[in-house]
Amino acid sequence: MLRIHPITGLDLPALVPYRTLRYATVHASAGIFVAEGPAVVARLMCSPLTIKSLLVTERWYAELAPSLALRSEAIDVFVVANDNLMKEIVGFDLFNGVLAVAAIPPAPSWDEVFARTRSPRLWVALDGLAQAENVGGIARSAAAFGADCLLIGETCSPPWVRRTVRASMGTLLDLTVVPSTHLADDLRRLQAQGVACTVADAHGSVPLTSLPLTGDVCLVFGSEGAGVRPEVRDACGTSASIAMAPGIDSLNVAAAAAVFLYETSRQRGTVAPPPAANGTESLHAPCRQGLCVST
Repeated sequence: MLRIHPITGLDLPALVPYRTLRYATVHASAGIFVAEGPAVVARLMCSPLTIKSLLVTERWYAELAPSLALRSEAIDVFVVANDNLMKEIVGFDLFNGVLAVAAIPPAPSWDEVFARTRSPRLWVALDGLAQAENVGGIARSAAAFGADCLLIGETCSPPWVRRTVRASMGTLLDLTVVPSTHLADDLRRLQAQGVACTVADAHGSVPLTSLPLTGDVCLVFGSEGAGVRPEVRDACGTSASIAMAPGIDSLNVAAAAAVFLYETSRQRGTVAPPPAANGTESLHAPCRQGLCVST
C-alpha cells in the first residue's frame, strides 16, 4: 500500500531520516539505512528488505510508481516538486532525485549461513576499513564474483550506511552480511570448519596465482594503510600478494579485492564469457523482475 504525500515544506517529522543523511550513527540506532539513486533504489525494490519510505521528485515518482505498486508493505512516498526543494531537504545536490529509507536486515546466525551455502564456499572478511566507499566497492566485487558472505569486522566501517550502499550500486542488498564482534575469533572458527583464510598482503608469502582457491576459502582484506591487525593475521593460514610492475607495491583495497575475487572465480571456472559484441547491450540497469530504470 502506498501513501502519497506531496511535499511543499521541510517540517514533516517523517522527513527526518532524509535531513540527517550525514549522520550514519543516527540511522543505525533507528535500524534504518538510506538507498540513494535510481539504480540502487531499483535493486531495493527487487529485494525482500522492508521499505519504509521514499523521497522522490515528480519525475522519478512517475517512473517508479508501477514497481512500487507491486510491493506489499505500507510505504510512505514523499513527492517533491523540483530538485531545489529536494536539495533544501537533504542539504546538498543529488545527482538523481530519488532516495529510499529501508529497515536494516537482521544479521543471520553463523549456523544459518553455513546451512544455506555449499562447497566451495567463498567468504570475504573486512578488517579496519575506514572508508565507506571501499566497503561498498568490495561488496560490489563480492556480489559480482559469487561470494556467499561478507564478514564485517568490529573495527570496520559499518555496511548499512548510505555511502556504502551507494558505492556497492545496491549489490550489498544481494549479499549475506554478517557483523563480527571479534573477527580474529571468527576467522579461527572458519579455519576449524575447513575454510582456508587468506590475508591479502602486498608482501604476502605466496603469489595470488599460486594460491589454491578451489576449496572453501575466506579472503581477508585490511585497512587502506596498515592492513589487517596482527591478531587477524595470526588467525589466518596464509597471506598472498598480487604481482605488480616494478616500483608499485600496492593497490587500493577495493581494487585488490576485485583482483583476488576474479582469480578465485577464474580458478573455479565460474567466470562468465564476455557477451557477444552485437551492439544491443542495454543502457538500463538494473532490469530484474520486470523492473527497468534508466540511470
